[in-house]
Amino acid sequence: MSDAGQVYGRVWKFGDDVNTDLIIPGKYLEDYDPKHLAAHAMEGASKVFATTVKQGDIILAGRNFGCGSSREQAVIALRACGIRAIVAESFARIFYRNAINLGLLVMLSSNAKDVVEEGQQVTIDLVNHLVISKGGASLNFEPIPSHLQKILDAGGMVPYVQKRLEERKLGYGNG
Repeated sequence: MSDAGQVYGRVWKFGDDVNTDLIIPGKYLEDYDPKHLAAHAMEGASKVFATTVKQGDIILAGRNFGCGSSREQAVIALRACGIRAIVAESFARIFYRNAINLGLLVMLSSNAKDVVEEGQQVTIDLVNHLVISKGGASLNFEPIPSHLQKILDAGGMVPYVQKRLEERKLGYGNG
């Protein structure tokens, strides 16, 4: 769930070096349908995740989230199963860009997995760069660079480019 500048959800916690094979095991890549991928999301790291994750849930993780192969299906699986945002200490570069390009909110925080407990409800305040638990615990995250925020606001790279092309087209028609 989200309002302007805020995202609400339940927390799932994962540690360091969660690789793309843990996010979506390679044996499921014969079918790229998002529903199929969602049914196996995080299967390598959690036996219950795919069957209990809900729309709007949030992942808090340690260092190097999304390392391993550069498969964008890892991001597709997480989005399709309902994950709204990931806050991690660091991301593998290709996973981070795949997430931005596919419209999945990703944020960096030096203490992402240390403050909030799994299962807690949190609010992500995008304006003040905070994750706040119902119990009052909070953690800061780095501001998302403005050029990447524009892509996220559009819903990903494809909608962003489509919007830009439409704006240019309209601009040409007016002048």
